[in-house]
Amino acid sequence: MGAVVTSAALDRARSAITAHTRRVDDFPVPGVCFKDLTPVLADPEGLDAVIAAMAEMCVGADYIAGIDARGFLLGGAIARELGIGVLAVRKGGKLPPPVISVDYQLEYGSARLEMPASGIALNGRRVAVVDDVLATGGTLRAAADLLTVAGARVCGMAVIMELVGLGGRERLAAGLGETIVVHTLCAG
Repeated sequence: MGAVVTSAALDRARSAITAHTRRVDDFPVPGVCFKDLTPVLADPEGLDAVIAAMAEMCVGADYIAGIDARGFLLGGAIARELGIGVLAVRKGGKLPPPVISVDYQLEYGSARLEMPASGIALNGRRVAVVDDVLATGGTLRAAADLLTVAGARVCGMAVIMELVGLGGRERLAAGLGETIVVHTLCAG
């Protein structure tokens, strides 16, 4: 997955991210600086730049899997850009049964991701996972595990921002192997 992102697409996306990302100190807990990408996605040129660059990262996938909730915004737009389908990886309790699920640890507790147990035949299809931020890697790893259980072959991951000081990329490489490429537009 993922041709190299052209420098023009990457420059446009990084410029939009720099111009519109909002810093929120002491959220969700004291000492944490939250990087709010919502203003980037609300800006038409910013959204276009991010989607174009992330779509280049996902070339070769059969499906895009967007992680609840900001990954849904990205996933649908990227899938449309590439002319492929989108899968919703939901937070626990949002889907009617039957579902397949995986429990995982977050920075501040535990959570569950789910997908429908039927209706989508993945059977080795190549799926790129997208989300807004790579922090500790727990959510991306759980999504990859869930998709694998569902029969997909995770071919890569793409995020807008990587919070490099939290070790998420290293945890993903240790858990998933270096065969899954993790693309990021910028570090935060």
